[in-house]
Amino acid sequence: MARPLRILVPVKRVIDYAIKPRINKTQTWVETTNVKHSMNPFDELGVEEAVRIRERGKTPVESILALSAGGPKCVDTLRTAMAMGADRALHVEVPEAGDSGPEPLTIAKLLRSVVEKENINLVLLGKQAIDGDQGQTGQMLAGLLGWSQATQACEVNIKDDGNTVEVTREVDGGVETLRAKLPMVISTDLRLNEPRYASLPNIMKAKKKPLEKKTLADFGVEDKRRLKTVKVTEPPPRKGGDKVEDVDGMISRLKELGAL
Repeated sequence: MARPLRILVPVKRVIDYAIKPRINKTQTWVETTNVKHSMNPFDELGVEEAVRIRERGKTPVESILALSAGGPKCVDTLRTAMAMGADRALHVEVPEAGDSGPEPLTIAKLLRSVVEKENINLVLLGKQAIDGDQGQTGQMLAGLLGWSQATQACEVNIKDDGNTVEVTREVDGGVETLRAKLPMVISTDLRLNEPRYASLPNIMKAKKKPLEKKTLADFGVEDKRRLKTVKVTEPPPRKGGDKVEDVDGMISRLKELGAL
């Protein structure tokens, strides 16, 4: 008989997707002071999918643990995850460094330790964070654990035996369906679901749910930096288009520009 699911959902606090980022004065990162932040949209999909797996009732879910690594304000992100349906939260305190936070390998090592300590058998995380856009953590975590993985999931279906998971993922020109056994790491894509809004009653309930604070050192992980951001600049402004009279004029203009 399959054992109940213990789901880990990592979430990251990022600049809200609707905000236009501005480069800071030192050109080392984007400006984050007095800028609206929210949960990374891809991670929000992971929380929603974990809650939906429980609501379907097809597979018993023992616990849903939300985790965030970062500064004090990550607590707000974790409260949102619990208001959406996570049972408890873990805040791993990492000093804010004026960038996108710890590198993917550091986070992957942290998640591996949490998986082992918490006896997790399913990890649902966003395919990427919209600040660093690196898209590496899920793959690194699966590699460190030696688990099956499926990336860019647009549908997750746990089969009747409770041990087999079918994941439909988007690929160039279509979709691909993978089947694997638990334990497993799944990264989410935008078409997986539509996250719910946290209702006021659930927001109030989330304040009473357990939120534990830890550090990287508690999990034997060091915030080691292997990469250095040399410079961050705005993309060049787009130039206005040229009007041509006919196809021959268009071809001549393209040749002038070296496009043909």
